Amino acid sequence: MKFDNSKKIACILGPVLIVMVTSELRFWNPSLYNDQIAPLVYLSGILIFTASLAILRSHNLWTLHWPVLITLVAWAGLLLGLVRIFFPQRYKVQFKNDDMILSVEILLILIGSILTFCGYRKRPQ
Repeated sequence: MKFDNSKKIACILGPVLIVMVTSELRFWNPSLYNDQIAPLVYLSGILIFTASLAILRSHNLWTLHWPVLITLVAWAGLLLGLVRIFFPQRYKVQFKNDDMILSVEILLILIGSILTFCGYRKRPQ
């Protein structure tokens, strides 16, 4: 069926984005970003890079439909992983603007919600 691979990835990626980003919100973990140390930033970069590359290897789909969100999230994750791997010390300093962080978090929760909806909705028969 059309977009079967996309639906499988969206069923995982959507809820992961929602839970991960929601748990990072300032009112849940107010000091989460203050206590980062370079080795953990580096390790998380390796994990983000690996997961994003795995998604891109099976889903580098450029279309005018919702599956392009998966591709865009994977490319963004790949770039984020590289930044965290090569510049773990500088990554900590960059995120002092609370409004920017909140805007990105809201956008990611919205994308996660769209992916979850598209992944779990039933196909019309």
